Amino acid sequence: MKAIDTLTPCPCGDPAGYAFCCGPLHDGGAVATSAAQLMRSRYSAYVLKREDYLLATWHADTRPASLRLAAQQPAPTWLGLDVGNEQRIDADHATVEFVARYRLGGGRAQRQHEISRFVREAGRWYYVDGELL
Repeated sequence: MKAIDTLTPCPCGDPAGYAFCCGPLHDGGAVATSAAQLMRSRYSAYVLKREDYLLATWHADTRPASLRLAAQQPAPTWLGLDVGNEQRIDADHATVEFVARYRLGGGRAQRQHEISRFVREAGRWYYVDGELL
């Protein structure tokens, strides 16, 4: 797991800082109130290699057994996140479009453009799956 200075902007881009943004979600002190908030916290979890959080917020029907983030070679360097629209389908289903930018090793910057699906069960949002664009 990667350490972070709580006074710096959150990896998801929120200038309020990690301690006031994704940190409480990662530490279990808060629950995402929207699919977009969960998506941002999951991006931050990838940046910080918080595999525990990623798996806990992945819906059981589609969750892999492991992500093996620590074993990724070359490890991605995350460069930023742009979140588009959150579209509420109904009270318990939503999609979020985003672009995550990263670099592998010394290679060129790449983009992951995705529309992710989320479901809310028992008051908690979960990532279901995504469609790469």
